[in-house]
Amino acid sequence: MNYIKVSQAAEKWGISARRVRVLCAEGKIEGAVQKGKLYMIPENAQKPADGRVKYNILADIESKKARLSEMRSLTAGEVERLREEFMIEFTYNSNAIEGNTLTLKETAMALEGMTIDQKPLKDHLEAVGHRDAFLYVQDIATRDIPISESVIKNIHSLVLINRPEDKGTYRRIPVRIMGAYTEPLQPYMVQPAMEGLLIENNKSAETMNIIERIARFHLEFEGIHPFIDGNGRTGRLVLNLDFIRNGYPPINVKFTDRKRYYDAFDAYYRDNDASKMISLIAEYVNERLDEYLAILEN
Repeated sequence: MNYIKVSQAAEKWGISARRVRVLCAEGKIEGAVQKGKLYMIPENAQKPADGRVKYNILADIESKKARLSEMRSLTAGEVERLREEFMIEFTYNSNAIEGNTLTLKETAMALEGMTIDQKPLKDHLEAVGHRDAFLYVQDIATRDIPISESVIKNIHSLVLINRPEDKGTYRRIPVRIMGAYTEPLQPYMVQPAMEGLLIENNKSAETMNIIERIARFHLEFEGIHPFIDGNGRTGRLVLNLDFIRNGYPPINVKFTDRKRYYDAFDAYYRDNDASKMISLIAEYVNERLDEYLAILEN
């Protein structure tokens, strides 16, 4: 019998090498053998079904996406109105998750150029920077520009408008994520890790469900933690760039869901379980598709 390495199986099945090793350890890959610390997998082994994710919702999403593509297009006015409403809510929630103190109403006012009394200038700048970053994401999505290190750094530059010395550059010092189950990579490993993540993401696009692929990219990106600050906001913007490029509406991870969001990272880095993040993102996508279908069916 011919055997392949874990890395080869990971590439073949469109999943991470980490996930393949876990499946081997759990005895879920028939015929896999362990030699020392390494696993060897039969060349003809089948990818085990992942029972951890509710794939019914993924099938529903594909069906709704197909229905949406067959319906009339939104008018320019409808598109602008929906974009404006989403942008304000997305900016508020994404910034609030990271500690910004502006309320939803104050965020809307700040984006109109108003100054909120007794609120830090930093919070105002974060609102403006996030808005500009989202507009940039929408622009490059329509021009089919692929996600690259350069694009990610450009997004980060806009997000970190209040930190000119740090924006758009990978961190040069070690960092810790307080309370997290993962320790971000050492600075010298960030560049190759980002290159590898983007390569793996492109390969996975051919074999993996889009929701799962984007969720896994988001988990890995935040684990790398490439920037000194602004990783969460940048990561959620990149997530939405990927969705928009593929014809999906952008999603808005709510501030009220932050515990569930953080728990999904813990599940991945503690238990190698991506299903919680996949489910969370799938629910948001499903909800957004329902909103668009409701508008177009009226």
